[in-house]
Amino acid sequence: MAEMHNTGILLESGTNEIEIMEFTIDGNLYGINVAKVKEIMIAAPVKPMPHAHVAVEGIYKPRDEVLTVVDLPKYLNGENSSKGERDIFIITNFNKMFIAFRVHSVVQISRISWTDIQKPDKTVSGGAESVATGIAQCGEDLVTILDFERIVAEIAPETSIQIDEIETLGPRSRNEQPIWIAEDSILLSKMIEDSLRKAGYVNLRMYPNGRELWDALNLLPKDQNVRNFVGLIITDIEMPQMDGHRLTKLVKDSERYKGIPLIIFSSLISDEMRIKGRQLGADEQLTKPEIGHLVNVMDHLLIRTVQEQGI
Repeated sequence: MAEMHNTGILLESGTNEIEIMEFTIDGNLYGINVAKVKEIMIAAPVKPMPHAHVAVEGIYKPRDEVLTVVDLPKYLNGENSSKGERDIFIITNFNKMFIAFRVHSVVQISRISWTDIQKPDKTVSGGAESVATGIAQCGEDLVTILDFERIVAEIAPETSIQIDEIETLGPRSRNEQPIWIAEDSILLSKMIEDSLRKAGYVNLRMYPNGRELWDALNLLPKDQNVRNFVGLIITDIEMPQMDGHRLTKLVKDSERYKGIPLIIFSSLISDEMRIKGRQLGADEQLTKPEIGHLVNVMDHLLIRTVQEQGI
């Protein structure tokens, strides 16, 4: 059993780097952001649960907490998957949940730049159905970075963004403030867009990573108030090319853009991540999938900035 310790990367400000834990399933290399990993341990017997998703092995209690165990080989490869005596459980912590994922082996941890991660081509990734969020160049190896949020959302839809939450906010007015959003997951991007439109935010611009949003900012007319074009930015943290922390640093270090309210909306919001986001200047940091909370915070920030700047 190995518990993951902070390697220092979490507290570095806007370096646009990521640490990838590489693991194998049926001889193929996959990866997960180390920030999602709590610990790894030797696979152990699991108590089956009736009526569970086909990829859910059951539950496992290593210490005081009961964990759901997902058979990742079975999820990816169906009934052709196999279990081995040396299988590993990767214990994850994201979206305020602890889940164990069975894999065949853990290889190593690599530190790379987000620029070394490419979005997979839709012809090979399956487009909106893809569980690959990126392809990383780790040394001489190509590593498929899995979209663990999507995997969990498919297995347990109630743990993902719930558009119905918007209805609990009561009557909403149409809001045409321009909202720019950086989110690489095709599934979550669609859920966020649909939820915000239902909440009355109709002027949305979606970007698949921080780099494209940043480049679009820099194409805005220099002789006009940037707030005429961008009312608020929402960014994920994990994204190919440029992560949300690097984007936050660039925006908040810029005299031209620093007044734009910026919300980090991520499954990775922990105490360490809150410290980092605060250091970088994020106005708010919210945990997925709390979409209702996100809308309330957006309302507050937009009202506040309108009052402060007389927009």
